[in-house]
Amino acid sequence: MSKIMTAEKAAEMIKDNAMVCLGGFVGNMHPEEISIAIENRFIKEGKPKDLSLIYAAGQGDGKDKGLNHLGYEGLVKKIIGGHWGLAPKLQKLALDNKIEAYNLPQGVISHMFRDIAAGKPGVLTHVGLKTFVDPRVEGGKLNEITKEDIVDLVKIKGKEYLLYQSHPIDVAIVRATYADLDGNATFEKECVALEVLSMCQAAKNSGGIVILQVEKVVEKGSLDMRLVKIPGIYVDAIVIAKPENHMQTFAEHYNPSFSGEIKVPVNSIKPLSLDERKIIARRAAMELIPNAITNLGIGMPEGVSMVAAEECIGDQMNLTIESGPIGGVPAGGLSFGAAINPTCIIDQPYQFDFYDGGGLDVAFLGLAQTDKCGNVNVSKFGPKIAGCGGFINITQNAKKVVYCGTFTAGGLKISVDGGKLNIENEGRSKKFLDEVEQITFSGEYAAEVEQNVIYITERAVFELTKEGMVLKEIAPGIDLQKDVLDLMDFNPIIAEDIKTMDTRIFLDKKMGMTL
Repeated sequence: MSKIMTAEKAAEMIKDNAMVCLGGFVGNMHPEEISIAIENRFIKEGKPKDLSLIYAAGQGDGKDKGLNHLGYEGLVKKIIGGHWGLAPKLQKLALDNKIEAYNLPQGVISHMFRDIAAGKPGVLTHVGLKTFVDPRVEGGKLNEITKEDIVDLVKIKGKEYLLYQSHPIDVAIVRATYADLDGNATFEKECVALEVLSMCQAAKNSGGIVILQVEKVVEKGSLDMRLVKIPGIYVDAIVIAKPENHMQTFAEHYNPSFSGEIKVPVNSIKPLSLDERKIIARRAAMELIPNAITNLGIGMPEGVSMVAAEECIGDQMNLTIESGPIGGVPAGGLSFGAAINPTCIIDQPYQFDFYDGGGLDVAFLGLAQTDKCGNVNVSKFGPKIAGCGGFINITQNAKKVVYCGTFTAGGLKISVDGGKLNIENEGRSKKFLDEVEQITFSGEYAAEVEQNVIYITERAVFELTKEGMVLKEIAPGIDLQKDVLDLMDFNPIIAEDIKTMDTRIFLDKKMGMTL
């Protein structure tokens, strides 16, 4: 029998109460056509209902696409997700206590699919110790109705680990570029590979099914077997998507430089204007290590690569993205997860293997909240669930971590004049708190393993030590008491040799930076 069917027929294969996993990273490789069909069927028939959903990377546009298609009470009853920020419709269900909701590290979930496929009881790892996913803290639970413990603390040879429990998969929904009539599939136009293969294996070895979305179906024997990423023996249904539901990312229909088919010049990247973002990026770029293996987070840290390009030191960075690309320049916005001109693209679980084992020399991540212990929160703020994504895997294991963010938030306005920083309008919200709302990065754990951790803002630079947070530098033109200490909920240790930040950072011309 033919495996080819409409998205509507494929959606009918999903039974009530099924455990469903979906592939994707923002919009990269998300099976949008099938997600829409599931939504439409539920609206018309009230089925499928009470699904449990598990996914590694966040998938959505912050509005209606991606996992937002599943944001209906009754359609889902439980979610185990790596990132929630791009799916506000799922967030609302969790915040309203309509569903059981968990947030676990993205890398852990990507590894979990492999372990489910191999029949293992779960993922055993140090990742997440002393953060909010540790059962001694919150166990990754996001609301009051979520009671079941799915993370266990275990000891092996006197060392602590976390065991993230496996969950058999009934349905895996994935995508590729081409498939032949047997379901053998290739990724020619995809900018990532993610954990798609592991998801398919997990479903088949759980007695479940695999639904595959593709751009086109081709004849048997016409695909280069060396390019086949999903064997046809795993695939139960093939859906040919409409072009608008098979965009390469949620920002671009198709960019061949993301999938390695062409190389585009990147030396024409427009320099950043001299604002707080560029000031932070410049100071952060001074922490780069020549030829180091590096990860840049989304948002503020993206400026580091732009400064490096302007200063002509970009070729000394070996950039990687948790989604799998190595080399090139990370894309931003709704194309985040892709890279321009990557050297290669590996599966996401293997990228996290490398990260978890300490392979990253330096990582640059955003700074939303920090506290006296050096803890950082980027995952939950009052009524908003952002989720940890790959943040815990990356920050807990990189040899050096550089946090980048403004000193205050909400309305901050600065100017520079003659190499000095002026605060024209202070932000409404403090970021340096007595205690963060949620521990996404554990300062206690970092101090125990003697990790090199630096916190960079537009006006001050801090370093984490076993004694606590040490104020190492302040910007020229800044009043230490009024502009820094009075805006912190705790008293940092002030270095005896406190320095002034490099004046070149605050001049509207190239710094002449070298590594």
